[in-house]
Amino acid sequence: MSYTEKRVSGETMFTGKVFSVRRDEAVLHNGKRVTREVVEHNGGVVIVPFTDAGRILMVKQYRYPIGEEMLELPAGRLEPGEGHRKAARRELSEETGYRAKHLMYLGVIYPSPGFCEEALHMYVAFGLRRGEAHPDEDEFLTVKAMRPEKVLDMIKSSAITDAKTIAGVFKAILCIMPDELRGQDGGRVARG
Repeated sequence: MSYTEKRVSGETMFTGKVFSVRRDEAVLHNGKRVTREVVEHNGGVVIVPFTDAGRILMVKQYRYPIGEEMLELPAGRLEPGEGHRKAARRELSEETGYRAKHLMYLGVIYPSPGFCEEALHMYVAFGLRRGEAHPDEDEFLTVKAMRPEKVLDMIKSSAITDAKTIAGVFKAILCIMPDELRGQDGGRVARG
């Protein structure tokens, strides 16, 4: 059985710089009409950058909506018409100053599919070369290179609470840990 809902009509309620909000009328699979509120968003990218020493580059920044500084993976919005691979390279350079020789696509996640259509494309970055960061004019970041074990400990203890960071770190570990990050000792993360 399919529970697909069909959009009948919609009205934009708000248009902002980062997102818009739409109110739709939809028909459920059983014929009942319902109202759905949808946040429209261009989507974005999340990058898990690994240095040659096996450290993960993280950024610390203040997040106004929750009133706290957060430790996160580099990430950002897609510009209109921009491909996600190009956006990943741009955001990595803007936020950390590093450029990646290799990007490996990890797939897409939907952070809040109950009301938001935002899709975040995740990448692992390797072969990093240092450059100069050039964040947006309203973006103030501190870059930290951290051991993967430390990042995992901070996730476990809830010192890192950003959902895209948690998803990106775990997806990267699941996808690459057995191959690219094995050290000479046969399985532990390479230390720098």
